[in-house]
Amino acid sequence: MNFDSELDGKVKEIETILKAFLPKEDGWAKTVMEAMNYSVNVGGKRLRPMLMAETYRLFGGTDRIIEPFMAAIEMIHTYSLVHDDLPAMDNDEYRRGRQTTWVVYGDAMAILAGDGLLNYAFETALKSFEMTDSDCDRMKIARALSILAKKAGIYGMIGGQTADIEAESLGEKVTQEHLLFIHEHKTAALIQAAMMVGAVLAGASDAQTAFVEKAAYEIGIAFQIQDDILDVTSSLETLGKPVGSDAKNQKTTYITLKGIEEAAQEQKEMSDHAIELLKSLEKEGFRNEFLMELIRSLITRIR
Repeated sequence: MNFDSELDGKVKEIETILKAFLPKEDGWAKTVMEAMNYSVNVGGKRLRPMLMAETYRLFGGTDRIIEPFMAAIEMIHTYSLVHDDLPAMDNDEYRRGRQTTWVVYGDAMAILAGDGLLNYAFETALKSFEMTDSDCDRMKIARALSILAKKAGIYGMIGGQTADIEAESLGEKVTQEHLLFIHEHKTAALIQAAMMVGAVLAGASDAQTAFVEKAAYEIGIAFQIQDDILDVTSSLETLGKPVGSDAKNQKTTYITLKGIEEAAQEQKEMSDHAIELLKSLEKEGFRNEFLMELIRSLITRIR
């Protein structure tokens, strides 16, 4: 397997799926649709829809019923970035090498674009009901929607963002427990949603889905630790967004708590353990080597 070549092909597939589900830019609300599409089309790793699709394949899924959910989770992720970049939040002017949505369209339209993406994500996911006549599939879709809603909401990503904002005023009082709550909810929750939705739609059991949730937690924490490392060690040209944002916003991170070397070691241990968990499913006949390699690549990513 040529991982880089296969990865590039899968990103292109996801881009095609996204374009098929994005709103048409017309009518009196055209500007917000333009801002929504601009935000999504800035690009990115497309990690969450890819993890969703690969977990779906891990458990034997083959239908196109996964596609609306792949588009939906990328819309939710993008809305969170649009709001994250706002002056009232992180005040970042660049994302993925391009100007952020608020810089191009203004604060108000960026807020609306984020709101629009969140709502449109669920409109999109609901289209999966139109793709099947099976009552069994419909039950899976309903469960997948519930997972997506919870992991994106106040008990997931929004809860983590709340704790993150409040932590900025605490300075050195932020504990590792507090930081793990932020990382679990702000970052890992959507990765859990991606992989759990893929598992559920493919017909995984409750026990298997819980197993995937645990692995996705470790993947999410490891991913965020690497993000913290890159914010210190990378550059605007490489990362595509300003570095040093955490220090600028006085954020406590794994780096400020433990230093780069210890943080990097914990990140590798979590990634390795997540791979071990998922590889143990091979005993039940479930195997996806590309998914394993994708997780490994998160350890060494430079952007």
